[in-house]
Amino acid sequence: MILSVTEAGEGPPLVLLHGLFGAGQNWGGIRRALAPRYRVLTPDLRSHGASPAAAAMDYASMAADVAETMDAAGVPRAAVVGHSMGGKVAMALSLAHPGRVDRLVVADIAPVRYKPALRGYVDAMQALPLTPGLTRRDADAHLAATIPETGIRAFLLQSLRFETDPPSWRLGLPELAAAMPVIEDFAPPAGATYDGPVLVMAGETSGYVRPEHHAAFRALFPRVAFTTIPKAGHWLHAENPQGFLAALEPFLAG
Repeated sequence: MILSVTEAGEGPPLVLLHGLFGAGQNWGGIRRALAPRYRVLTPDLRSHGASPAAAAMDYASMAADVAETMDAAGVPRAAVVGHSMGGKVAMALSLAHPGRVDRLVVADIAPVRYKPALRGYVDAMQALPLTPGLTRRDADAHLAATIPETGIRAFLLQSLRFETDPPSWRLGLPELAAAMPVIEDFAPPAGATYDGPVLVMAGETSGYVRPEHHAAFRALFPRVAFTTIPKAGHWLHAENPQGFLAALEPFLAG
């Protein structure tokens, strides 16, 4: 499918891919910082944001969406940055369509299967009663019963559309709930590698990218380099945007 995409700037094309339960708007500050030097595209992945929901949430399908969206935008080749689930989409794109990816940045995710730690978020969002007059405060209080972290609730509520009455989710929650085992996993194409330059960023306080994952990266990406973003956890581009950009921009410049 052709994804809903926001674009800013002029210059070499750069695609930024968001994570699970997010949207292209999550890259707003980074997009503004890079737009003076790059043509920045921030799509909403399928079942997220303004893009259509779809039952198939495997990474091959999501990577094909990005390639089709690039075609529609007249972008034959781009640097691609992906965070979390978007990082897996970016890796799948580079492995299946290496000619489309000029260079690759993977932000705080590894090409491995993760434990089902996030399924409770889907359950909590599905259990939220979307009644007329529901306020953000009411929704936050309801989610707090199962999601105690204030920051995570705030992130999830970015996808709740309060301009409708009753509010509605900008997420295909039934599709995401059914696809969580696929989203947690990563199955690269057999024998595929990507020989372009790759930078893997890990948040200093995050446990998503561990030293034992480095071998899995090197098997798929022979030119991979690793860096750690200080004072940041999993949402490293939001928690330390200056540190994120300090690592990203020299890599994009080659």
